Amino acid sequence: MKISKHQLNKAADQGIISADQANALFDYLKTQPQTGPAFTFTNILYYFGGLIAISAMTLFMNLGWEAFGGWGIFFISIAYAGIGLLLTQKFQRAGHSIPAGICATFVVAITPLAIYGFQLAMGLWPDDSTYREYHRYIQWHWMYLEFGALVVGTAMARAYRYPFMIMPIAVTLWYMSMDIAVMLTDGRYDFQFRALFSLWFGLLTTLLAFWVDIRSRKSGDYAFWLYLFGVMTFWGGLSMQHSDSELSKFIYFCINLGLIAIGAILVRRVFVIFGAFGCFWYLQHLASEIFEDSWLFPIALTAIGLGIVYLGIVWQRNEQRITETTRAVMPAALRELLSERTNKN
Repeated sequence: MKISKHQLNKAADQGIISADQANALFDYLKTQPQTGPAFTFTNILYYFGGLIAISAMTLFMNLGWEAFGGWGIFFISIAYAGIGLLLTQKFQRAGHSIPAGICATFVVAITPLAIYGFQLAMGLWPDDSTYREYHRYIQWHWMYLEFGALVVGTAMARAYRYPFMIMPIAVTLWYMSMDIAVMLTDGRYDFQFRALFSLWFGLLTTLLAFWVDIRSRKSGDYAFWLYLFGVMTFWGGLSMQHSDSELSKFIYFCINLGLIAIGAILVRRVFVIFGAFGCFWYLQHLASEIFEDSWLFPIALTAIGLGIVYLGIVWQRNEQRITETTRAVMPAALRELLSERTNKN
């Protein structure tokens, strides 16, 4: 549940709380990580500017930087990281948590560039590829950059504890899932192996996100980015599996229904979104191939859809009782997590 300043002022007008209490409560809620960043113009400027700065040193890096040579790239990267750290500490002391988190994220994001410069300077870079290709192509030797980013990212996340810092860690894990697959196949293109590897790597990342979610249930949302890239990797690998069997396609449909159910239980939209994509893909398969000439299929599908809507009405009537009964048998940590997520929504 999101509480606005207007709602608190209305409560004060009705005598529920005093105006001073309303102001004090609003100031307190703004400092709580559970509330998350509000959708305000100030925060839009924070994130837009931060993402431009991060992208400048990652996605939009051009070949002009190669003129600095390995040591030049390394020391410039270190200088940028030092500025990022100084700004992080300055903003943290001033109580500006969002800019502090963005600057700390910048430090993590620039780590691969520093490692690339160091390897280039030491003559350890294995081929003629350049850093700008890091975000474009899949190659095994990017893993040096990725391991370094994970080490620095983990250390920074433990030191500063800003949820946005998990974003480059999650992206790095996603990159790593593709690069490890290439290494294991010795550079050979094996589509099915890569799809299967992505499936299992995505599942492991999603389980890691769940563990982080449990551990951080009383603080900020540190699991969001891990869930996003974990589910995306898992679902992508699952959807790329090849099969001519209708049974396997139906199992795919059931797995996607399971994703929707998990998303509803954990109050995580990413599961619902990808699960819905998978379900609609399967229904499209039925409509275009299995029941291509059947006039009854659209009617049956309409009835099923309306039945699901009615099921939603029945669920709403009994939601509290079902929720209480279900959570009573859950572990305490999971019960606390779901309670936190439900209260926020």
